Amino acid sequence: MADPTVRIAESIAARPPHPGRKRPFVLGIAGAQGSGKSTVARALAERFGCPILSLDDLYLDGTSRSALAARVHPLLSTRGVPGTHDPAAGLAAIESLGRPGVTHLPRFDKARDEPGAPEACQGPADILILEGWCLGVQPQPESELAAPVNPLEAEQDRDGVWRRWVNAQIAPYQPLFARIDMLVFLAAPGFDVVLRWRTEQEHALRRALSPDAGMSDVQVAEFVQHYQRLTEHMLRHARDWADLVIPLDEARRAISAA
Repeated sequence: MADPTVRIAESIAARPPHPGRKRPFVLGIAGAQGSGKSTVARALAERFGCPILSLDDLYLDGTSRSALAARVHPLLSTRGVPGTHDPAAGLAAIESLGRPGVTHLPRFDKARDEPGAPEACQGPADILILEGWCLGVQPQPESELAAPVNPLEAEQDRDGVWRRWVNAQIAPYQPLFARIDMLVFLAAPGFDVVLRWRTEQEHALRRALSPDAGMSDVQVAEFVQHYQRLTEHMLRHARDWADLVIPLDEARRAISAA
């Protein structure tokens, strides 16, 4: 089955009703950068007529991230890893969506690298799609943090302060992850393809906007290294955390489900 959205929709339909379940039903979609999470989320939102909240929408503002970079480690000036979001804001939005009235969903303006204008959404919502690259991730054991996994860690995090701090910040995300009713993981065939997928996204951005838009290939290659450690951790262990794992081929097509 090449289209992951079909498999996900069938899995939702097959789940027995749960009379005590909180509203809304939260469908989590996780996966590496470039794996097609946003595309799948939009297709499912259209199918179910429901709102989407991205983990990216919960990024801290530039001032907060600059403060983290100064106080903890310079690598925290780059958004994306645990510790650079406000998970409590996501949980509050979900709870608000379960009640009548208007909920203002957080939105992040990546062009400005700052929070954007919230989006009004009428509640109560029956379903919410929550998508994000590290949804459901659990901390790594200390023994796995010692050795760097790429040149960025070897050269810019030699003492391991950044990766250990990021690993510790996974704990505050757990209440948000616990609110997910069904977690789907789109499993890339390996981290090596993630760089290609992410580079393709930047090329498409430049074609759509201007030759100067987005990141250069060199910048993308460094950028994805921020995500490598936890992405590979998830590729190894997602079957322990997710309700549905959909392996993808290099063209992002679903090749099977587990």
